[in-house]
Amino acid sequence: MIKGVLLDLAGVVYLGESMIPGAGEAIARLRDAGLPLRFVTNTTRMSKTGIVDRLARIGLLIDNDELVTPAEAARTWLVANRRSPHLLVHPALVEDFAGLPDFPDKAVVVGDAGRDFTYDTLNDAFRALSGDADLLALAKNRTFRDDDGDLSLDAGAFVTALEYASRREAVVLGKPAPAFYAAAAAGAGCAMTEAVMVGDDIEADVSGALDAGIGAALLVRTGKYTAGIEDGATPPPTAVVDDLAAAATWILAHRNDPAAIG
Repeated sequence: MIKGVLLDLAGVVYLGESMIPGAGEAIARLRDAGLPLRFVTNTTRMSKTGIVDRLARIGLLIDNDELVTPAEAARTWLVANRRSPHLLVHPALVEDFAGLPDFPDKAVVVGDAGRDFTYDTLNDAFRALSGDADLLALAKNRTFRDDDGDLSLDAGAFVTALEYASRREAVVLGKPAPAFYAAAAAGAGCAMTEAVMVGDDIEADVSGALDAGIGAALLVRTGKYTAGIEDGATPPPTAVVDDLAAAATWILAHRNDPAAIG
């Protein structure tokens, strides 16, 4: 049985400052059916407050605890491992790391820093890693659908560059990290095997979710989707649907079907 729904945001719910047609109604249908929702995003150019505010501007009101972000996962990791952050992130995300304890040991935290990815900022991060700092990646996505409608380079290339230079492997905290999906499912009050993920990224949202233990993962043909991207994906999507509205229809039709999930 399907007992919770995890939804990606950019490319699934909205693009830029506009809701994708039918997305608001689809979310309302899922809520009306009594299915708990968690919005899981690898977006790191905005703080959690900024994301909630953007959603409100386009007509979608959500509670703070419905939004699961990599920055929250990073804060938890930093405190548990007694590390202070060396931030290589977008200026708008810095507020999400305020108030952390000041530990003597460091961890480099890499998000989508946008124009702040410069030689100097990358070299500063490399030097911190050379001094035994840990390497944390909020996400390793290859691309994202930018506000102008075109694909743009995401943080994954810069994380990989730091891994190559420092000979260290990053701890990935956002999608598709199993702990990230586990936290989202737990927040929705269900086991991972009882949750459905809906996303536009074949690697992080779909195959990654299934590898992490999510029961079903639907790929939508919106956002960064390109025709045929699902061919050869391992594991393959549970289903490929046109958009979030079609995903909601699939979820509600299969809600009580044991063969559809798990």
